[in-house]
Amino acid sequence: MKRSIAITSALVLALSSLLFVAEASARAGGGSSGGSRGSRSYSAPAPKSPSQVSPSRPTAPASPMAPAPMPQRSGWGGMLGGLLVGGLIGSLLFGGMGGGLGGLGGGIGLMEIVLIGGLIVFAIMWMRRRQAAGAVGTPAYAGGYSGPSSGGWQPSGGSAYSGGGSSAAPVAALDAPAELSDLDRGIGHIRQMDAQFDPAAFSESATDMFFKIQAAWTNRDMGRVTDLLTPEMRGVLQAQCDKLRADRRINRLENIAVRQAALTEGWQEKGQDFVTVYFLASLVDYTTDESGAQVLDGSRTEPVKFEEYWTFARPVGPNPWKLSAIQQPA
Repeated sequence: MKRSIAITSALVLALSSLLFVAEASARAGGGSSGGSRGSRSYSAPAPKSPSQVSPSRPTAPASPMAPAPMPQRSGWGGMLGGLLVGGLIGSLLFGGMGGGLGGLGGGIGLMEIVLIGGLIVFAIMWMRRRQAAGAVGTPAYAGGYSGPSSGGWQPSGGSAYSGGGSSAAPVAALDAPAELSDLDRGIGHIRQMDAQFDPAAFSESATDMFFKIQAAWTNRDMGRVTDLLTPEMRGVLQAQCDKLRADRRINRLENIAVRQAALTEGWQEKGQDFVTVYFLASLVDYTTDESGAQVLDGSRTEPVKFEEYWTFARPVGPNPWKLSAIQQPA
């Protein structure tokens, strides 16, 4: 008898614990997955690797687009050429003088003077061309750059995103490396139609939308954030809010703190931009009756920590983003 009572008590405690966990994650979306991610709707969102550098702050190569250095010209070529020409002129000059003195005793003839003058002019021109060729350096690249259409970063106006701020800082143009990640390629595609897209600034905007949507959820009225939701996502969330109203319950979310927000996916399809943001957050999550006097689920004092992936979509180009899906970690 005692053994049966102990087993029953253990089962009740375990069931209560499970129910508490389920209700403690009743935040916007009910702690479940829903909405549309386009062709990726039935695939798990790309996880955030512990060693992943924040995609909003990619590290630019040390010397992008650096042309191969031109081979150095040897100084011996110019020196030897000058000696050969000088020797030829001296030979003709003194040979002509010797011949003239020995034969006629009258000095250099007219033909010798013309020949020597022509050789001197030729030698000067030849040496100038050599000097000009040696002074040619590595060509400087300026102005706009459009790399090969490889799906990577496509800098606009000779600049590439370097992170840190709401606008892209001008740095050297990037030649898309072969090892670009899926995220880098996706952001590159998005920036082809919206050159001002900044992952760091978008992470901040997504965090603002996160807070606003959670507040609308507590008020059980998603109409307040219609402009932040796709029609499908608004329907999903409003149906859950209507269920809370029917049950005369209010899911209260307090002390929300977003510990991390980082882009993990970016892509385009069928005229739409998509980005997924990983959220690591904590909050006090509890459900009361409509008077607020009785706590039905959760705790007023114990915060819970959770991870979620929010996907946002928009028509390609600089258009407003809207929440299109919420997914739980796999």
